[in-house]
Amino acid sequence: MVLAGTPIGNMGDATERLVGLLASADVVAAEDTRRLHRLVQALEVTVGGKIVSYHEHNEATRTAELLEDVRSGATLLMVTDAGMPSVSDPGYRLVEAAVAEGIAVTAAPGPSAVLTALALSGLPTDRFCFEGFLPRKAGERSTRLAELAAERRTMVFFEAPHRLEAMLRSLRSAFGGDRPAAVARELTKVHEQVLRGSLLELLEWAQDGEVRGEIAVVVGGAPAAPPSRPEDHVAAVHELVGNGLRLKEAVAAVAEDARVSKRELYAAVIASR
Repeated sequence: MVLAGTPIGNMGDATERLVGLLASADVVAAEDTRRLHRLVQALEVTVGGKIVSYHEHNEATRTAELLEDVRSGATLLMVTDAGMPSVSDPGYRLVEAAVAEGIAVTAAPGPSAVLTALALSGLPTDRFCFEGFLPRKAGERSTRLAELAAERRTMVFFEAPHRLEAMLRSLRSAFGGDRPAAVARELTKVHEQVLRGSLLELLEWAQDGEVRGEIAVVVGGAPAAPPSRPEDHVAAVHELVGNGLRLKEAVAAVAEDARVSKRELYAAVIASR
């Protein structure tokens, strides 16, 4: 079984391996068979095997059928509308089931909207996380963003164009208007656009007119907290002492938890008296 990445916009990004697999695979499972036909026409390749649809509405039942094909010796190729299967696209359930049965799974790498947006964002790329689409319901979205407010890694999200303004407003509320970010639109296509700025600036841009196209949003991680000072933890020591702990024991406990010098914390407590 092979997962193959497909172009996210520019057909010139299709690999020779993808073309070969489309022609030689016994079964091609596609998220949208109409999109697959447009892809093969653009690549001027003829699919040699059986084409079946595989999407979020039928993957629960179709997974078993596809694995049966593989067990019978067929080469199965999995493609989605754009990018890599199972990354915010159908495919995960199929891979999970194949792995559970010990069926070999490999990939033919290709274009990635996640990595392309990250690379073009101008934000740190050494550590990042992919968060996909945020929940649509306001309460669930607020909860998710509250969990991410202290995330130090650069974050990559997907969003539909008609919901971008609301998303940016939620990001600004959760992370602050000055958090650096980028909106990547129509990546690798003719009208590719990458806007970089603060969340407030990007929100103002989104409010100015109708946004169209495929959207990826990249947000800088939370800034590092300022170094902790012994003086910041004097009250915690006094609280432990007030609860009956000896001063040295309280200082040792707080210093270890706050990762500050016991000697300096003890001096700060004495000075505060």
